[in-house]
Amino acid sequence: MKKKSYKTIHQNILTWYKQHGRVTLPWRNTTSAYEIYLSEIMLQQTQVKTVLERFYFPFLKRFPTFKDVASAPIDDVLKAWEGLGYYTRARNLHKTAQVTQGILPSSAEKLEELSGIGKSTAHAVACFAFNEALPILDANVKRILYRFFSLKKCTTKELWAYAYKLFDKDNAYIYNQTMMDIGSIICTHKNPNCTVCPFESGCQGKSNPLLYPEKKAKKTKPTRKHYMVIYHQNKKYALRQNESKLLGGLWGFEQHETFDITSKNITQLGVFTHHYTHFRLDANVLLIPKESVHKSYFTLDEIEELALSGADRKALSILKTYLR
Repeated sequence: MKKKSYKTIHQNILTWYKQHGRVTLPWRNTTSAYEIYLSEIMLQQTQVKTVLERFYFPFLKRFPTFKDVASAPIDDVLKAWEGLGYYTRARNLHKTAQVTQGILPSSAEKLEELSGIGKSTAHAVACFAFNEALPILDANVKRILYRFFSLKKCTTKELWAYAYKLFDKDNAYIYNQTMMDIGSIICTHKNPNCTVCPFESGCQGKSNPLLYPEKKAKKTKPTRKHYMVIYHQNKKYALRQNESKLLGGLWGFEQHETFDITSKNITQLGVFTHHYTHFRLDANVLLIPKESVHKSYFTLDEIEELALSGADRKALSILKTYLR
C-alpha cells in the first residue's frame, strides 16, 4: 500500500475518534505534562479501568504537582503506588521528579534520557503534552502494525519503521490516541472486530488477524515455596525494607526458602498463593516470638501506614484474622 493511499485511512481515523474516541479520559483533558506522564507510567502493564478507578486520582490528590513528588520521601510515593504493582515504575517516577526538580523536559529526546522513560513513553508525553509529531509503539499499537502489514515476526527497530510509515504527522495527537483506543477496543488480542475498524480497508491481515504476530510458546510459570516469618514482641511485628529489584523500597516480613518449623514457639498461621509476572509464590505464614534481633518493629496501625507488597498484605491479613 503506497503512502499516499494512507490518506483515506487517516481520514477514517479522524472520523472514528470524533465518534468513538475515549475523549473523556482525564489525561486527555489536560495540558499538564506531569499528569500525562503519570498516566503513561501507570498504564504500563495496567488496564485503563484499574488506573482510572483506583489509582490516578488518589495519587494526584496526594501529589498535586510533580514538584510534590520530588520533595516527598520515596516511602510516601511507594505507599501511594501500593497495589498497582511493578514498583520500579514508582521508583523511577520519584527519581525523575528529583532529577528534573519537578519540571519535565519538552522534547522526546530529553525525556528518553530519564529513568524509566523508554522511546514510546517519551514520544507519547512529547506528543500529548508538547505537540511533538511522533508515533508511539505500545503493546496495542504493535498489535495493529503486525496485523495491518501482515507481519508474523518483526524486530523492534523494524516495528518503529512501520510505525513511522503509517503515522499521520499532521494529526499526531488524534492518530496516537486512536491507535491506543483501536488496539484496546477493536483490534483486540483474541476477538478483533475488523468490520468496524477504520484500518479495515488497508489491513493486509484482516482475513485472519489472529495469525499476526506469530504466537510464542507459552512458558510454564515456575513456583517458589517460601516461609513468610512474622517475628513479634510486645504486640509489635518485625518488618524489613526490601532491596531487591522486584520490591525495592517496600516493607515486608522475612522470607526463607527453608525453615525449621519443629520449634514449640512457632505458630503456623496459614498459607496463601500470590502470582507475580514471572513466577507463583506459595507461602506458609509463621508467627514467632523474638527478642530484639530486628531493628524495625511496628504496631498493626503503624504497618498500615507503610507500603507493602501484595504478598505481604496477604500475610498481614492472615495475621489479623488470627489475632481477632
